Amino acid sequence: MTNNIAIGSDHAGFDLKKEIITYLKSKNVQVSDKGCFSTERADYPDFGHAVAEAVIKKEVQAGILMCGSGNGINMAANKHKGIRAALCWNSEITSLARQHNDANILVLPARYISKDEAFKCVDVFLNEQFEGGRHQQRVEKIDV
Repeated sequence: MTNNIAIGSDHAGFDLKKEIITYLKSKNVQVSDKGCFSTERADYPDFGHAVAEAVIKKEVQAGILMCGSGNGINMAANKHKGIRAALCWNSEITSLARQHNDANILVLPARYISKDEAFKCVDVFLNEQFEGGRHQQRVEKIDV
């Protein structure tokens, strides 16, 4: 199980981020909050990059990000070599992202996912393992 997470969001994801932090702490997961810290306008790349850097530097085992649609912050995080951020909106997609793609950052679309579904995605992300095997070669081809 993953028990050390960096988390970040822009203003659109701030409220969901607070809920997820509380949820993670209730499960004894260590959380490093990389911002933002209010609902005031904030630029999603800043937080996508901060979480990606924490994962790359191995300060944490994995990351969780969110913005309104999830797209922008996902694009920012995936600019980093070694990052495999996956935009997920249900637990099945999350499971496949971990099992087949070795996702190391979960990205949630804060305006388009319920709190309960987000929690399900978080649980799957923390507990699923990469299957390796035939997927390993594919994952190795992601970085350019």
